[in-house]
Amino acid sequence: MRRALAALGIGVGLLGSAVVSTPAQAASVVTAPLATDVSAAQQAAAFWLAGGGANLQNATPYAVQTEVHAERVSTGVVADGKPGLVGASQDVLSKKVKTPTTVGKVFFVGADGQPHWCTATAVQSSYRNVVATAGHCVYDTERTGGTLGKWVFVPGYSGGKTPGVLYVGKYAFTHYDFDVYRDYGRDVAFVNVYNGVVPSSSGGLTDSGRLGDNVGGQGLAYNQPPASSVDVFGYPAGPNPDGTRPYTGETLERSTGSTFAMTLLDLLANQPVGVDSPFTGEGSLGSSWLYRYSGDTRTGYLNGITISVSDTDGDNRYDTSVSPYFDGEVLAVYSEAAKLYTGSIA
Repeated sequence: MRRALAALGIGVGLLGSAVVSTPAQAASVVTAPLATDVSAAQQAAAFWLAGGGANLQNATPYAVQTEVHAERVSTGVVADGKPGLVGASQDVLSKKVKTPTTVGKVFFVGADGQPHWCTATAVQSSYRNVVATAGHCVYDTERTGGTLGKWVFVPGYSGGKTPGVLYVGKYAFTHYDFDVYRDYGRDVAFVNVYNGVVPSSSGGLTDSGRLGDNVGGQGLAYNQPPASSVDVFGYPAGPNPDGTRPYTGETLERSTGSTFAMTLLDLLANQPVGVDSPFTGEGSLGSSWLYRYSGDTRTGYLNGITISVSDTDGDNRYDTSVSPYFDGEVLAVYSEAAKLYTGSIA
């Protein structure tokens, strides 16, 4: 895909990332800094926690690339290797909660200088510190120059309340073809976050431990055939084309549907896939697609990330969420993120 796009003479620009120096399979992985030192991370946390979380409450759904014109196709997806699974770590919070507490919102400052949010989810890793979301909910695709500012993750977000724990992003990982060539078939990012923090009585920050220890982490599925049932979890908020707006963006929503191959008509994307879902675009960007989801453990295998939604039958209501196909290249990006230790900022 990279060579094909280059041959078309498409003008592209680097986002200020550096190719990670790693063995063969990870050669297509790039990384970019978010808040790489404690001082910058503390400033990011303070920005969101100040005034009782005023910036969190005032943030709006990220409205970049919320809708795409697309068609469902009958052809299958092409895996680049054998199908595989990375196991989940069990959701550890109260069983009274009926939805996965691994899912939450990522907050950041956009190119417009305003606070916005997308959906994201915690993923299992050795250091219990990895978050998955759409690539363009981390990398700033509206301007050349790197990542979105003051990036933090709030798992289990609900109802606009000030979060119990906030996790600041340190490094972001994505695929070379998304970073350089804007191949939206690679629009996935994995982010390492520091230990969680809460405000202390002295006005500073108190360490609340690692993300995975607090909420668990979803597994990862790759090179899988289309699934008859996938559960999508996200915070949809925007209206349908006909003006109806069934979601508020304040509570975690769930939809279940089958997956299939797609063609995108107005985005360059190598092998995108779709899932039957009524979610609107704003707010649901970054929603997790969980394969073999269990309501008992509230875990499954991440097998897709919503990068946009589409009305494929022309009735002015969204019916499909769109994701890159999770193949061995996605596994390579995840594997690099899973190696990185982060630590505390308190």
